[in-house]
Amino acid sequence: MSAVEDALEALKRGEFVLVFDAPDREGETDLIKAAIHTQPEDISRMRNDGGGLIFMMVGHETSEKLGLPFLSDLFYREGGRYPVLKELIPNDIPYDTKSSFSVPINHRKTFTGITDVDRSLTVRRFGEMADEIPDLTPAKAQRVFGQEFRAPGHVAICRASEHPLRDRFGHTELGVALMIMAGFTPVAVGCEMMTEGKALPPEEARKYGEENGLMFLEGKEVLGAWREWSG
Repeated sequence: MSAVEDALEALKRGEFVLVFDAPDREGETDLIKAAIHTQPEDISRMRNDGGGLIFMMVGHETSEKLGLPFLSDLFYREGGRYPVLKELIPNDIPYDTKSSFSVPINHRKTFTGITDVDRSLTVRRFGEMADEIPDLTPAKAQRVFGQEFRAPGHVAICRASEHPLRDRFGHTELGVALMIMAGFTPVAVGCEMMTEGKALPPEEARKYGEENGLMFLEGKEVLGAWREWSG
């Protein structure tokens, strides 16, 4: 637990942590931090030091309250009107059974939505909004969501499974589990670390963490801590 506890304290301070899922899964390390702490310089860091997709990891209860759909489900349901969507259903992912992607969004006060300032606003306000809606009805929460955000946008949302790290073992669930253990409403932002067209090897990600004062965790460490924390 000691490494995970140190990482949770880092998250509470508004820092990034590095999380490697597993060699037999994606084999990727993500830069992850709490959405509510996201500033323009964090988006810049993810762009430059990460290089993958900048996305939000959202807990199941928040996703349900906001009515966030899985894109693959939308594709299937709308396949009658747009047959190409059924052709595109992600039913052959080599490391998983289902994509966690939901709708991509922009905050309504952004311009293009892609700049560091724009994306940090979208991420930060979504995290703050998630803190504000637990006591609202789903209908009211969805109105609040729609008043602040539009879709499609430039920040992808990935929604976690109902039982993190039991139903699914992706970075979405790892990020959500860390947020919950750190005492946050479970909304994180993350980005895969890439190099020369492929995932950054974990040993290089660990070295990056050492050089930059960031905690490096393996997915199995998060899983062990989560099982202990959740009983």
